[in-house]
Order: sequence, then C-alpha cells, then structure tokens
Amino acid sequence: MPTTADVTISLSLRERMQSARNVLVLTGAGISAESGVPTFRGGGNTTIWKGMPFDVISSARMLQTNLPAVWEWFNYRRRLLAALKPNAGHLALARWHDRFDDFTLVTQNVDNLHQLGGSREVTELHGNIWRARCVECSTRYNLFENEVVGDFKEHEVDESDEELPPAPICEACGNSLRPDVVLFGELLPPGVFERATEKAQQCELCFVVGTSALVYPAASLPEIAAGAGAYIVEVNPERTPLSDLCDEVIMGKAGEVLPLL
Repeated sequence: MPTTADVTISLSLRERMQSARNVLVLTGAGISAESGVPTFRGGGNTTIWKGMPFDVISSARMLQTNLPAVWEWFNYRRRLLAALKPNAGHLALARWHDRFDDFTLVTQNVDNLHQLGGSREVTELHGNIWRARCVECSTRYNLFENEVVGDFKEHEVDESDEELPPAPICEACGNSLRPDVVLFGELLPPGVFERATEKAQQCELCFVVGTSALVYPAASLPEIAAGAGAYIVEVNPERTPLSDLCDEVIMGKAGEVLPLL
C-alpha cells in the first residue's frame, strides 16, 4: 500500500485546488475505517451478529419483523463507535468548508465522524446512527445523550427464549422509534440525493474518497459531476470501478492524502 512518502500531488491538481470555487466531496467507508470503524463489507456472508449477516440484521424486513433485535444491533454498533475519533482525513475536509466558496460534503457513512471533526452541513445519504426517528410521525431524536433510549442496553441472549426489551417510544405520538439510518431494502431519505445531485452538477472539482464505488445511487454522483464537466479525483488505497472515469487517481489513505492537499 502506498505511504505518504509515495504520494505525489500533480501540479494540475494543485492549480485546480487554488482556483476552484465550487467543490464536492463524496466519502465512503474507507475514511472511517482509518478511525477503526468496521466496514462490514468484503466478507461475503460472514456471520457478524448472532448468526445473521449484517445485511440481514440491518434490513427493512428485520425492522418490520423484529424491531427490538434491530435496536440491540445498533446499540452494539454505537458502543463500538463511542470511543473512536475523527482522523486526519476528516479534519482536513472540515477545513475545506472555509477554503472554498461553495463546498459540499456528501457521505455514505452514518458514524457522525465528519461532524465530530468539525464539518458543517454534512449531506448524509444513509442517515446517522446517533439519531432515532418515529416510524409513524418521523420525529427525530438525538441519541448522543441517550435521553430517549434510556435503559435500552444490549441484551445478553442465551439459549433461553427470553425476550428482548421493547423498542423505545416516541414522546410525540407514542409509536415506536427506529434507528435513523437507511437499511437494506429502503430508499434514501426524500430530497437528500436530489440535493446532492444538484451540487454534483454544479461543482468544478469532485473528490471521491474511500468508497468502493459499488453502492448506488451514491456512486452515480461522480458520474453526474463528470457528465457536467467537473474534474474528478479519486483517493483510495486501491482502484475501484470508478477509477477509469476519474481524471486523477491518488492511491493512498484519506488520512495521508487529504492533508497534503
């Protein structure tokens, strides 16, 4: 894998960075993996939670059939994230908000690390694991202070048939809350992708950082930007299906490459 010493930023890109006014960045799991966030991908059908692959426990069907189990899974994930910190890649992007006249940060990640690193107005395509929303009235709750979740902790299940605690309840209407993330089999939140698409059509520079470019519709954003004439730069340790579309491919980790820019 390339190291910082191996990374070369082209003169062309440096000049574009100096003159650009409108920049869009799309980030994926790779940038958060550098902070220790599990990606859950690349392991096929690896069992990761009580006999179920992550795309089963994190699915719309599981939400409908066993909401308490979904809560248990996401509470477990939040505990994994609680001790993690933004890395140099997150911090570098946070500085870009003040560097460019019009800067848009779009992420596929749900871990809130961009915000913790200082980024503002992050476009979250897949939601945020630190929020809950009502299944009926869509009221949202911040889970940082654990005010709504309360004593809803991970429930240690043994071989007995002991039931999980019920899902937390919406204070506004009394219906159940769910994690405010996009699960497998669900559509993106209304308006989020449309806003990202509009920004992609307007940007001069588009960076694709730490994403496999396999998850759509997010992976279509750099394609849209390229179609509108933007200069596309990929930052990733390995080439992806998007690499051939890019004007430049910088092989390396986000935390090593982005500070150089």
